[in-house]
Amino acid sequence: MVGSRPEEIIPVLQGMGIEVVAPESAPNFVVCYGGDGSLLGADRDYPTTPKVPIRRNNDYEKCPHHRNEAVFERILKDSQSVVRLPRLTAITRGEKLHCINDVVFHNARPTSAVRYRVRIDGQPYSDEIVGDGLVAATPFGSSAYYRSITHSVFRVGLGVAFNNSTESVNHLVLDSSSVIVVKVTRGPAVVLADNSPREIPMHEGDELVIRYSSQNAEIWELGTLTCRECRMRDSGRPAGIRHV
Repeated sequence: MVGSRPEEIIPVLQGMGIEVVAPESAPNFVVCYGGDGSLLGADRDYPTTPKVPIRRNNDYEKCPHHRNEAVFERILKDSQSVVRLPRLTAITRGEKLHCINDVVFHNARPTSAVRYRVRIDGQPYSDEIVGDGLVAATPFGSSAYYRSITHSVFRVGLGVAFNNSTESVNHLVLDSSSVIVVKVTRGPAVVLADNSPREIPMHEGDELVIRYSSQNAEIWELGTLTCRECRMRDSGRPAGIRHV
């Protein structure tokens, strides 16, 4: 169980006969109570355990299919929907990050742009790029930072969005087998993944390698996050408005 206000959901689980155990007890699945951020954090902490995202009761008016009891009833019957989301891997300076949304390469100083070069599958892409960096996104993550830069989303492949570059550089949607290498020609820069507070610093000459991981994230009932019939209580907007 991860997320905020667990006291709202734990009684529902216990009332349905689902035992809530400590993380070290190897749970059968992890309930991510909150939203996107809870799911992203849980995937870092429990990469091999299935995750069940559940939106907060007080923040959303849920459709009949995604009410808490309906979701857990399907899990108890072993009839839950299962989605395996691809993960990205980012490697630099001997350190590795994993994520299901996006890898962000960003200038470390707000007052100074980062200069860098990009190779895709061994081939140079454009000349030296000057700007705030780039975002490499999965299809699931394309509705987040990638979308705010490109005003678009995609459903297959690996997306690359160039953030505030001084020259015109086309955003890309690459084949899922592609490998991206970013080399810093003038730093400093940082690398981040999803909503993790961990930052890896990069300096002149450092390289960042981004590719799809060989391991996917298993998510049960992902529709609880993407459903257009579930509504935000404060605005009435579809709960899944930000997703592909």
